[in-house]
Amino acid sequence: MFKRYTFLLAACLALPAQAGWYLDNESSRLSFISTKAGNFSEVHRFLTLHGKVDDQGAARLRIEMESVSTGIPVRDERLRSLLFEVSQFADAHVMAQLNLGLITDLAPGAQLELSLPIQVEIRGRKHGYMAELLATRLDDQRFQVVTLAPLVIDAGDFGLEAGVEALRKAARLSSISLSVPVGAVLIFTVR
Repeated sequence: MFKRYTFLLAACLALPAQAGWYLDNESSRLSFISTKAGNFSEVHRFLTLHGKVDDQGAARLRIEMESVSTGIPVRDERLRSLLFEVSQFADAHVMAQLNLGLITDLAPGAQLELSLPIQVEIRGRKHGYMAELLATRLDDQRFQVVTLAPLVIDAGDFGLEAGVEALRKAARLSSISLSVPVGAVLIFTVR
């Protein structure tokens, strides 16, 4: 009888559903496209991301806004101070509810298209979007979620118009678009 209980206890402890899924920052990427002067677009990214999917499928992503990277240090500093105001609003957040079982039940290499509501929070303001995603089970310990189509964020939804205008003036540009396409490759590892 003791062996049977020991086996059941060991089996329960080994279940991946009992552990959390954590974002692998080194293998993940969150990028966005800015468009200025009417038709000149560039791709930028955030270098530091934190994330978790709990056992109930609640997914949380935290983006360190200080980690914005455009390849031009003076522009990075302008984004931090004029647009994101990182001294007051250090992080942005993305929240979603996944059916985790659909992903964890996939065989390694299998994929699943998802269309689900997400909530984005930037500078304390929240806005909802529908995201088109592709989940791939990489192996027993990892799964990946990527955007099938860019998520187009409107800076006006987060009260960023004044910051965009300040950037435009500082860079002496004719315009900067308020619409910002965002793409993501997020890899989660079980712990």
